[in-house]
Amino acid sequence: MAERECSNSSCTKESCEGCASANKQQSFAAEMNIYSDIKRVIGIVSGKGGVGKSLVTASLANLLAAQGFRVGIMDADITGPSIPRMYGLTGPAEADDQGIYPVLTENGIKVMSINLLMPDPETPVIWRGPVLANMVKQFWTDVIWGEIDYLLVDMPPGTGDVPLTVFQSLPVDGIMIVTSPQDLVKMIVKKAYNMAKTMKIPVLGMIENYSYLECPDCGRRIPVFGESKVDAVSDEIGVLVAGKMPIDPKLSTLSDAGEFAKAENKYLDEALSILRLVQTKEH
Repeated sequence: MAERECSNSSCTKESCEGCASANKQQSFAAEMNIYSDIKRVIGIVSGKGGVGKSLVTASLANLLAAQGFRVGIMDADITGPSIPRMYGLTGPAEADDQGIYPVLTENGIKVMSINLLMPDPETPVIWRGPVLANMVKQFWTDVIWGEIDYLLVDMPPGTGDVPLTVFQSLPVDGIMIVTSPQDLVKMIVKKAYNMAKTMKIPVLGMIENYSYLECPDCGRRIPVFGESKVDAVSDEIGVLVAGKMPIDPKLSTLSDAGEFAKAENKYLDEALSILRLVQTKEH
């Protein structure tokens, strides 16, 4: 086969090598802050909003921290941050010439969120997509995370600029997909699954929230939002069901009170086991 000629008319034989180098696929990987040492990066995602990604993220963080792991939460949902409120954290986060320091929860989890940088947490973030995405990238490059075994990234819903930036810029080791029992579940999961597959990110498991309500009197499980469909989707796409969370008023109460550091989510033991199998690698 004849060698393809360079399309640059001003290119000489000597400079053509530089042209070829420029035409290589661009890397979007962001440099980790030099004072950070993060072993594993796990994304918590969903194809739509309102399914409880932040609840799952914080629950997994608590479980990992309780087992002695050093844990951080990057709240990448810039326009709808909720992690600081759940843990009762307020800003402003401290910063110096070396970078920004995450805020610690009562149980030792390091948290960074836009709400910890704003003077008023109720001020709306009215930014365009590229600005939002760049803010998330700065959470990786400018935040001094220190030594972290698991950095959990609470991502905004959908497949827009911010999830794309996280997948391209951060060394994501895998994702957990959060969903609910409603009829849209198949489409929701497949959106997140197909995006991760396109970006070559491993899908570690699926977690179904709002699976049922347990009657406090008789213990009967009531499927408030319909019968679960996550097992059928699991069989179709070949992704493990890592947990089924019921509607638990205790978790909601702790979240609303800013005391989620005290929460123990017993419904995510399988997800915890999966995360513990994620191998440490150099980032």
